[in-house]
Amino acid sequence: MPMSHSLPLLLIISVVATASATTIGVTYVPAPTLPPPEQVATTLRSLKITAVRLPVAEPSVIRAFFYTNISLFLSIPNSLLHSISGNRSAASLWLYTHVVPFYPRALITAISVGSNAIADRDPSSGDVLLRAVRNVHQSLVDLGIRKITVSTTFSFVNIMMTAFPPSSAEFEEPTNNAILKPLLQFLAETNSSFFVNLYPYFVYKLRPEIPIGFALFQQQAYNFRDDSITGVRYRNLFDLMVDGVIAALTISGHENIPVVVTETGWPSSDSSNEAENHQIYAEMYLRGLVYHLQSGRGTPLRREGVAEAYIYEVFDTNTTFENQAAMRVGTGQNWGFLHPNLSLKFEIDFSGGFPTTTGVLAKAVLAFLSLVIGLLFC
Repeated sequence: MPMSHSLPLLLIISVVATASATTIGVTYVPAPTLPPPEQVATTLRSLKITAVRLPVAEPSVIRAFFYTNISLFLSIPNSLLHSISGNRSAASLWLYTHVVPFYPRALITAISVGSNAIADRDPSSGDVLLRAVRNVHQSLVDLGIRKITVSTTFSFVNIMMTAFPPSSAEFEEPTNNAILKPLLQFLAETNSSFFVNLYPYFVYKLRPEIPIGFALFQQQAYNFRDDSITGVRYRNLFDLMVDGVIAALTISGHENIPVVVTETGWPSSDSSNEAENHQIYAEMYLRGLVYHLQSGRGTPLRREGVAEAYIYEVFDTNTTFENQAAMRVGTGQNWGFLHPNLSLKFEIDFSGGFPTTTGVLAKAVLAFLSLVIGLLFC
């Protein structure tokens, strides 16, 4: 890798910022078979959850979060991108339906204009996407609303040309020049964030040489990976992937743009009965993730870490809109952490303050399932 690419990374490592805990949110998708949004909002508040992402921004759901002090992250579906990009009045119409009647009683803080809209790696979609993002932002400004950030959401596996080691990470071409560079300039000018769906589960599935404990935040003696260029040691796959994004942002000249992980999670069951989808693995990942983010330790390349991270998802909805989990694995996997009766599937303390391991039993199950996986792939 050229030396010029590694120099900004060393500068990042040398900067000591005041560490603070990442805002941990959840993704909530309503359904007729689930409790009403008002009950869900009350439950999430009791769990000390302070941020909710709404991929389906139904007005009735937004209204349920009035005066809860829970911030809302809204999404505009991909199906509206062409109309919004071609006509700012279409952007204004969406805002008059989903934002104006509720803000600021509902604490709407961010809008993603589309999600994985370039999943097919078609650079020609870039102009449409960029115009749509700009039109939504300008419509908010015209309305006098300046505290809602606007961006679009990408999938980690769709935009990274290389991510290992993190210091060598770059965005994929031609997506980088055609879409990401002008978008990053817009984000820098508007103090917005970079939105990315980031699933260690999918990278683990693609790279079977990765120890599953490394993907599950398990602190074990030899559970690490070193960046051969910077010498940085990584103790979990999540940080390694985040730093890949940060390195790519740095090479693009925008190392200070905040990163928001819009989706992350681990499935707890699968119709194929794959061993790594066991419920104990999902619990390990979510517990480890929450503890790690609440610790304020950040990542090796960014002391403050990611600005926000949203767990996918509250209930097992197996939805098919433009989200990473549904697109990659379809139906048959459960990603939720709540049962329909609003009880927790896993013992998760969203306020932090618990160990990253899940006890002797969990360790025993991890060892057993790791053995099973090893036998399956022999």
